[in-house]
Amino acid sequence: IQNAELGKRAPRWIRDNEVTMCMKCKEPFNALTRRRHHCRACGHVVCWKCSDYKAHLEYDGNKLNKVCKDCYHVIIGCTDSEEKKKKGILEIESAEVSGNSVICSFLQYMEKSKPWQKAWCVIPKQEALVLYMYGAPQDVKALATIPLLGYTVDDTPRSADLPHSFKLTQSKSVHSFAADNEELKQKWLKVIHLAVKGETPECQNELQVN
Repeated sequence: IQNAELGKRAPRWIRDNEVTMCMKCKEPFNALTRRRHHCRACGHVVCWKCSDYKAHLEYDGNKLNKVCKDCYHVIIGCTDSEEKKKKGILEIESAEVSGNSVICSFLQYMEKSKPWQKAWCVIPKQEALVLYMYGAPQDVKALATIPLLGYTVDDTPRSADLPHSFKLTQSKSVHSFAADNEELKQKWLKVIHLAVKGETPECQNELQVN
């Protein structure tokens, strides 16, 4: 919803399982902070600290509703200077880059000897040489980024790896990924083989993986 429409019509609610962190302060949801709240103005999932505001919403008969800090400031008409702070490299919203990406999908990810974990991986069109990793598709901050230029690609899985896996190595850093199937693995490799050489794919739209 655009700022002008906040409170005037009901938002689309982001589902709880689409995020692993508060969409405002980026605090991870865990056993201690598992209470998730929805802002009644923008529909974002926020933690209790960020939902501690109330505003009159037109679409709900001007009743007082729980809203997040950002919507509160917009609705009552005061601007928040924090908004103007430049976003750090990791603070690019997943939905923003996924919607305009060369390729995006869930992949299993393993670093060093840690266990495999599921990550939402995105290579944005604006930065087709960087792989962004998120905990979930609607997260507002990336867990990590890997600048792909100069990496070596090894796509032969070892017996301990998942079947459709591949590795990216550069001196001492090794990142292992695994796709759910061979077709998805090949789509990722097609893009990554170009990116490690500093090239970008021509037919970007064909690689959208939902």
